Amino acid sequence: MALIPATILTGFLGAGKTTLLKRVLSEAHGQKIAIIENEFGEENIDNDILVSDTNEQIIQMSNGCICCTIREDLRTTLQTLAAQKRKGELDFERVVIETTGLADPGPVAQTFFMDDEIAESFLLDSILTLVDAKHAAQQLNDRQEARRQVGFADQIFISKSDLVSKSELEALQHRLAHMNPRAPQKVVHFGEVSLAEVFDLRGFNLNAKLDIDPDFLKDEEPHVHDEHCGHDHGHDDHGHPDQGHAHNHQHDHQHDHQHENGAQCDHPSHQAEGHGHHHHFDDDVKSFVFKSDKAFDPAKLEDFLGAIVNVYGPRMLRYKGVLNMKGTERKVIFQGVHQLMGSDLGPVWAENEAKVSKMVFIGIDLPKDILLQGLEQCLV
Repeated sequence: MALIPATILTGFLGAGKTTLLKRVLSEAHGQKIAIIENEFGEENIDNDILVSDTNEQIIQMSNGCICCTIREDLRTTLQTLAAQKRKGELDFERVVIETTGLADPGPVAQTFFMDDEIAESFLLDSILTLVDAKHAAQQLNDRQEARRQVGFADQIFISKSDLVSKSELEALQHRLAHMNPRAPQKVVHFGEVSLAEVFDLRGFNLNAKLDIDPDFLKDEEPHVHDEHCGHDHGHDDHGHPDQGHAHNHQHDHQHDHQHENGAQCDHPSHQAEGHGHHHHFDDDVKSFVFKSDKAFDPAKLEDFLGAIVNVYGPRMLRYKGVLNMKGTERKVIFQGVHQLMGSDLGPVWAENEAKVSKMVFIGIDLPKDILLQGLEQCLV
């Protein structure tokens, strides 16, 4: 049986996750979708699109989709769904997990990599984060969960942009790009998003393309050796999705060393600067890029990344790299979520292609200098 693609939908309270879900469910797309809702959701899917309001864990919807609430843990729910699909008791093609407004998507994502049974049935496709433009500045300042959700995203949807000025929206987009330069941003109205922008984004694919917002690289501080990287925001070719081999560097360092108050920026309206390009907010969720045209020494790099993940794993949200490794003609691709890191051999470097290693790290108060210096020392 082919793997069932799964999408995690996360976002701020009131950002319109349910609106977006309803739109996806009601669009006449002929796809059967299983929706998994965190039970203590503030805004459950309205009963008008459910066939019956029952106490059943799994409810059939009027359009053939199914909906279930998580009563136990996610793992059990996913296993139940997969088993029922195998037996032909349930018919669905993909799964969408809607997390509550304050959930951390990290553990949800890790379930797909750490649990062999889940990994045999499901393929994690991407994490979508919905951001409410009107309340974003306040929420990003006040809530670390909101900042984490931005850091985890493969795709960011900005809702309610009609309620803010153009300069406020630009400042928000700039701020989000600094927290997560990997995720394309799309301004959406009332959940009007086509399915192509929601499904099969392959955000967790080990693919040889590292999408980074080109504007982000332009205004990086000069000491990151980074001219620019002209990557488009497209998605990778539809190669066979490959979750790679997840090495679990998990040594119970679950005590997150986090500053709860995080970003101190009382003035969300720092638009006086033209496009808000001089960002005064100092969010604890930050990203940085490492680039080098020298090859990496594989053993040194593996030791260094293993050590970093051991110490900073809980604070590392997403990281990815396409690397030039000594001893192989192929690109080496690695990515990770928290303590879980996977790597794989990619395609051969093209004849006239510059062999440049590029890595992007997104995390909470990561020690940029230590990481950049450490990576430099792993070069041949």
